[in-house]
Amino acid sequence: MNRLLHQGFLFCLFTPLAWAKQPNILFCISDDQSYAHTGANGDPVIKTPAFDRVASEGIRFTHAFCDAPTCGPSRSAILTGQHIWRLEEAGNIHSTLPKKFITYTEVLAKAGYSIGFTGKGWSPGRLAAGGRDSNPAGKEYQKRRLKPPFKAMRNTDYAANFDDFLGEVKEDQPFCFWLGTSEPHRGYELGAGKRTGKDPTKVIVPKIFPDHPVVRSDILDYYVEIEHFDKMVARALKSLEKAGQLDNTIVVVTSDHGMPFPRAKASLHDQGSRVPLAIRWPKGVKKPGRVFPGPVNLSDLAPTFLEAAGLEVPGMMTATGLLDIIENEPKTARLAAFIAMERHDGCRKGGKGYPCRAIRTGEYLYIKNFKPDRWPAGNPDREFCARYIPFGEVDSSPTKTLLMDNKDKPGFKRFYDLAFARRPAEELYDLAKDPWQIVNLAGQPKYATVQKKLSSQLKERLISTKDPRALGLDAPWDYYPYYGAMRNKNWEVDSKP
Repeated sequence: MNRLLHQGFLFCLFTPLAWAKQPNILFCISDDQSYAHTGANGDPVIKTPAFDRVASEGIRFTHAFCDAPTCGPSRSAILTGQHIWRLEEAGNIHSTLPKKFITYTEVLAKAGYSIGFTGKGWSPGRLAAGGRDSNPAGKEYQKRRLKPPFKAMRNTDYAANFDDFLGEVKEDQPFCFWLGTSEPHRGYELGAGKRTGKDPTKVIVPKIFPDHPVVRSDILDYYVEIEHFDKMVARALKSLEKAGQLDNTIVVVTSDHGMPFPRAKASLHDQGSRVPLAIRWPKGVKKPGRVFPGPVNLSDLAPTFLEAAGLEVPGMMTATGLLDIIENEPKTARLAAFIAMERHDGCRKGGKGYPCRAIRTGEYLYIKNFKPDRWPAGNPDREFCARYIPFGEVDSSPTKTLLMDNKDKPGFKRFYDLAFARRPAEELYDLAKDPWQIVNLAGQPKYATVQKKLSSQLKERLISTKDPRALGLDAPWDYYPYYGAMRNKNWEVDSKP
């Protein structure tokens, strides 16, 4: 009996949750921000002291990828810890997230966590259609308002809403809060970046765009909105410090997908799928200030949160938690991230999407386009788009207009084609030689072995996680209802044949 009591004592002593309070979680997510655009990730113009702090006091991930470069599906993957091809209707934007798919927030709530969100949680779409009566990001806190520094920004005071949430959390109750800004989603106030004193000559223009004053100014306007998000994160960190909760809080700062520019958002290439990610947790992170270079997906966050809270991860979650990386004891080889797209904004006849899948390793990006006869950015004719704009998968912007207005002029045609032209069934990019993924190597004899290997690895992943497209089963994404605003009154989704 004495030996059993002694063993029980040792179990309690060396089980972290027996002595330490379960960690809180503050999940901060911007809307449409590419990896490069933070100070810590090397941008010389933008100012992101909050992200930089989280990175320097925690872990900075240099190869984090969204599961889908489109808002709703990316957020569904984050919440459920699953690839979008496993989530039925949630694989499309302007859809729903069926209730049968368990979210990490639901598991935490059942374990006693207080759950809340402000700004943009799961969105856009209709949750009731999937059997849900509330946003899966948590209880909504939206009452506090502010006058934004520029007209196009949302007037929600995200940080003040977080304060309201904290004021309702019971003493000694762990909490999980989703701080989701609408920034830097378009639109932008034209010239906002220049008016803040930013120097357009210092902008690093991605090689997929022409180096043009219109593009430089457009990027500066985008930077201003990222900085607004970062200020909200800074205020939230200060609130945690004031409450004495900062060191027991897992703080995550990231974005749902890449920048709202041509060949970025809604594209599986890096500008659309590679996102900033930093995690701070003093009680969990070993050797803070580290950089982790391996590829990870944002869906990995769901099992991470549950494992950190000492809770069982639901069997349907196929993502791999990051706790071993946080503890600096990697147990799983991180060799690749997987990215996917189905229907984005309904800009093809009959509501068809652009189905594609990708595997991203440290050396290569391989993309499989299932319907290469379709236009990747949406049809050129606005009549086929629910939004009633040409190439409607790409948000309207000065950069998009510049490319379209000058498509036949020297110096513009190749950028226009990168953004809007049809793509082959397979794409392969050597990232050491071509970091901007401009030269497609698929089909070249020199890369035949690499192409075959990556194609096989991607197919293996899709089959093992039951992607209907890889299994030759019915793939219904082209026929699911579309719940977005339809400016084109003649547009409709085809009935399932």
